[in-house]
Amino acid sequence: MNDAERRLWAAFPSGATVVLGDDRPAGPLPDRIVRAEIITRLLLGAGESRPGSVASLRLRGAYVVGRFDLSGGTIEHELRLERCRIVEKPDFSNAQTRQLRFSECRMPGFDGGGLRADGYVSLSGSVIEGEVWLPRAQIGGGLRMNKMEITASAPEKWAVFSGGLVVDVGAFVQNSRITGGVRLVGARMNGGLFMQGTTLENPGRLALDAQNMVVEDAAEFSGGFTARGTVRLRSARVNGILSFSTSILDSCDPGRMALHASHIQADELLLWPAEKIKGRVSLSYSRIDLIMDSPEIWPDELYLNGLTYETLRFKGTFKDRLSWVSRDPEFHLQPYEQLAAWYHSVGSDDLARKVQLAKLRARRRRLNPVGRAWNHVLDWTVGYGYRPWLAFAWFGALLAIGAVVFSLDAPKPIKQPDERPAFHALVYSLDLLIPLDTFGQQQAFDATGWSRWVAYTLVATGWVLATALIAGVTRVLRPN
Repeated sequence: MNDAERRLWAAFPSGATVVLGDDRPAGPLPDRIVRAEIITRLLLGAGESRPGSVASLRLRGAYVVGRFDLSGGTIEHELRLERCRIVEKPDFSNAQTRQLRFSECRMPGFDGGGLRADGYVSLSGSVIEGEVWLPRAQIGGGLRMNKMEITASAPEKWAVFSGGLVVDVGAFVQNSRITGGVRLVGARMNGGLFMQGTTLENPGRLALDAQNMVVEDAAEFSGGFTARGTVRLRSARVNGILSFSTSILDSCDPGRMALHASHIQADELLLWPAEKIKGRVSLSYSRIDLIMDSPEIWPDELYLNGLTYETLRFKGTFKDRLSWVSRDPEFHLQPYEQLAAWYHSVGSDDLARKVQLAKLRARRRRLNPVGRAWNHVLDWTVGYGYRPWLAFAWFGALLAIGAVVFSLDAPKPIKQPDERPAFHALVYSLDLLIPLDTFGQQQAFDATGWSRWVAYTLVATGWVLATALIAGVTRVLRPN
């Protein structure tokens, strides 16, 4: 046992800190070398406790060599390593402990699979050149990974890997830089997830995979959070705010998702990045009470089919919101219906009708030529039933034209004087436009010459207007 190890052994019963240097050791200086075996033995109960003191292992500036293996062990004492260089990856898999702190350390990875900690686990300030493993870990006092640098050993490996991770107090991964994917599938963050200022680098791959994650209070991907790669939150649940305020979302591949947040549930979504989202975004089949966003950040492809919400708050115009629901490469009725229902719920019935019109016009582009032509007629004549006044405008214009034409070129009588009413150009035009013989003028007079074509046009147009009005009103009353 060297001098550094003897000092550590002597200080352990009282929990005093052994300082071997205040700078992070870059090399194995003889007076700073501590074998991992000594640390392991002390943590597993080889050292004696001193009455009136709390035994703990606190070490600063050490160069730790050998295998750091505490897998499956029960650790009764606090471990705090500061500014240490750990040569081999610490193994705390399936261990049970109070709290662990690796502050500003450098190591080739960390294995905490199945770890159970009553207190916090902190890796803040550390540089890890390898993978951090936390599958099935249960951390009662919070997870702290602030101001860290983590670099996966290979592009296909996860920088942070977990599945079923449970953190009771809060997970803080702030102002860190992580190269490689972060996997939090099935995690439960009972005190929130806070990733402000953190950069995730995994271009063209998953920067964050948090499918089925449950977060209480808040999930903060904000305050300068940057993801170069896909952020996948599919089927996640946030009982609070899900924030992307002043963040950067860039898939680094236009064909990939920048934010895959389909089937999620959240009380509030703040989708307000610092710049336009680069890549696709999916909110399909999600349920969100409040959405706050801005037209400036919407990507070119946005999937909203099945999304339901109660409130929208945004900086923009009605046309911007119409553009929002039209960015799906495939046409779906539901986004338009949901937006129209929201406008109706806030008392903007006129805007709700405009959304319905936009829906039918968008649908028209996907019909066959015959259906497209008839839809144009419905649009021009009655606005698909949402603007029936158009039919009356057309009717009035045609009635005026007919009255002028038949005043200039009166039709000839086809009935005896005692059997026919007196001719009136306006009434005759009205009789032609109305599909039923209402005033008897059409049966008593017959247009001749060029005015006959005007009469034929009025008759045909009258039928079209009546049919369009009936079809449009039916569509409104029975939209399905």
